[in-house]
Amino acid sequence: MTHTHHLEGTIAERVDAANWDALTDEADAYGSALTGRLLTPDECTAIAALYDQDHCFRNTVDMARHRFGSGQYRYFTHDLPDSVRQLREAFYPHLLPIARDWATRLGRPSPWPDTLEDWLAHCHQAGQTKSAQILLRYGAGDWNALHRDVFGDAVFPLQVVIGLNAPGVDYSGGEFIMTEQRPRAQSRGTSITLPQGHGLVFTTGDRPVASRRGWSTGPMRHGVSTIRSGHRRTLGLVFHDAT
Repeated sequence: MTHTHHLEGTIAERVDAANWDALTDEADAYGSALTGRLLTPDECTAIAALYDQDHCFRNTVDMARHRFGSGQYRYFTHDLPDSVRQLREAFYPHLLPIARDWATRLGRPSPWPDTLEDWLAHCHQAGQTKSAQILLRYGAGDWNALHRDVFGDAVFPLQVVIGLNAPGVDYSGGEFIMTEQRPRAQSRGTSITLPQGHGLVFTTGDRPVASRRGWSTGPMRHGVSTIRSGHRRTLGLVFHDAT
């Protein structure tokens, strides 16, 4: 496996440089789209190492205790590390046109303003005041049940997960999985191997699906398959806050 130890530009510039036309088409077709490399291995290691710094987090969740799967994740405070903040702020303006287009096709309101700051202010006014950015940690035998990251009425329809470890090197198994409930048909499943430093854009809850009568809703859920060996850490970027 080839590792890129240096990437040009700032984190925001790397996100901006992604092929957003292709990513939009892929998200439309499948409900998810994989970016190119956004972080170097050293940058991934630095973010993963934050997990042991208690002051960075507001809450820790043991997934087995809540029957969410097996493993652990921590919610960041609003005082986000620079790299996490830069990623979130850089993604929002690129995801916004997709979100608005999907809302139009599904005949839904499009409440998302032009800036992330204004949208988060809206979340807070709706009573969603807690940071929802997460750092997830899995070991051998751990997994994440199919779910949606919805924490209230204020929801942004897309989110991002970034791989912090190298599949096939640091761990085996642990594919990102999604299921889609198809209209008048059985569900469709997909699995994605998340390369280190790459981001996966995916739907928070559903996507528009073309039908004979126009557009219908394709409900989707996401999770992680069982880690067979090693350790897997990921960064989750959510664009609405939690209650």
